[in-house]
Amino acid sequence: MALPPLDSPKWHSAPAAFAFGVRSALTSILTLVLFATFIGIGALAHDAGFTFGWAVAATVLVWAGPAQVILISSSHAGATVLESALAVTLSAIRLLPMVVAVLPMLRTPQTRMRHLALPAHFTAVTVWVESFRLLPHVPPRWRIAFINGLGGTLVALSSIATAIGYGLAANLPPLLAAAILALTPLTFLLSTARNARRLVDKLALALGLALYPLVQMLQTGVDILISGVAAGTIAFAVHRWRRAT
Repeated sequence: MALPPLDSPKWHSAPAAFAFGVRSALTSILTLVLFATFIGIGALAHDAGFTFGWAVAATVLVWAGPAQVILISSSHAGATVLESALAVTLSAIRLLPMVVAVLPMLRTPQTRMRHLALPAHFTAVTVWVESFRLLPHVPPRWRIAFINGLGGTLVALSSIATAIGYGLAANLPPLLAAAILALTPLTFLLSTARNARRLVDKLALALGLALYPLVQMLQTGVDILISGVAAGTIAFAVHRWRRAT
C-alpha cells in the first residue's frame, strides 16, 4: 500500500486520517492472521459454553487474543469471576510496554488524556507493530484519528471472525483451532523481524531467540520474560558501548 507523505493533501482532516487507518487495517497481511486467530477464539468460546453475546463482547472489551484464551479457559475450568479477571489483568501487563511506546507518538500539546483512552485500548500486538510501520508517515495532529480507524476496524473484523468461529465450532477440528491460535505469536515474530531496522533491534531479537531455549531448561515459568529482558539489556548495553566508542 502506498503511504502518503506528510505534506500530502490527503492529510487535510481527521476523517481522512481515520479513513486511512481503516484502509491500512483492510490491506495489512496481519489482518488475515488476526481474522484467522479470532475464528479459533470463537470456536473455543463455543466449546467452553460461552453464549454468542459474551463471546463477541469479550472480543470487543478484552480485545487481546491471549487474554481471551485465559478468560475462556479459566472460566470453563470453574474459576470465579474475580480469579478470571485477575488472570486476564496479569496477562495484560505484557501489553503495557507497547502502550508506553505507542502513546507518546500520538501526543501533541493539544492532546488530552481522554483522547488517548481508545488508542490505549486498541494497542495490542497488531496495532503496536503497524503503528511503528505507519505512524511516521502520519502528521502528529492526525495520529489519534488514524489509530482509532486502524484499531476500530481490527476490532470490528475480529468480532466478525469470532462470530464466524462460534458458528463453525461444531465443524472445526480441535487441532485446527489450536493451529490457528498459534498463528499470532508466529506472525508477531516475523513482523518484529521485518520492522527491525537498527542493529540494536536485530541484536535484541537474535539474542532473545538464542537465549530462550537455554532459559526454558530452567523451567521457571517466566522463560519468555527472562530471555526477553536479558536479550534487551545486552543489546542496549552493546548499543551504548558502540555510541561511546
